[in-house]
Amino acid sequence: MRKYICCTLLALAFTSAKAQIITVNEDPNISRMMDLYTLKNKEGGAFEGWRIQLAATTDRKKIDDVESTFKSKYPDTHIEWVHVKPYYKVRAGAFASRNGATQFLKSIKADFPDAYIVPDKIKATEVVGN
Repeated sequence: MRKYICCTLLALAFTSAKAQIITVNEDPNISRMMDLYTLKNKEGGAFEGWRIQLAATTDRKKIDDVESTFKSKYPDTHIEWVHVKPYYKVRAGAFASRNGATQFLKSIKADFPDAYIVPDKIKATEVVGN
């Protein structure tokens, strides 16, 4: 009788252990959002992402012209310029993935043939669709 009870308890233990396995199928958009949230909080609001560099030159007037042209053609896209002596650099967009940056680059290549993708610190609030 004791063996029977032990065998029954063991069988129940193994059966209940199998019932504890849970598989979660999470939407990829939720995963991406959680990754961005984690990065934002880990690095004080900024994380490694991608931008499109439209131009780099020592001529400030040219930078202003490029920025003005870009804003007129793509008014909803974030644009900024930085000064890293001796160059002024105009960068557009803010992408969490390189794929998103590549797609945007393809869409603007006709207007900005010298543009290319560069890594940059971005804020989660700047991120555009990827």
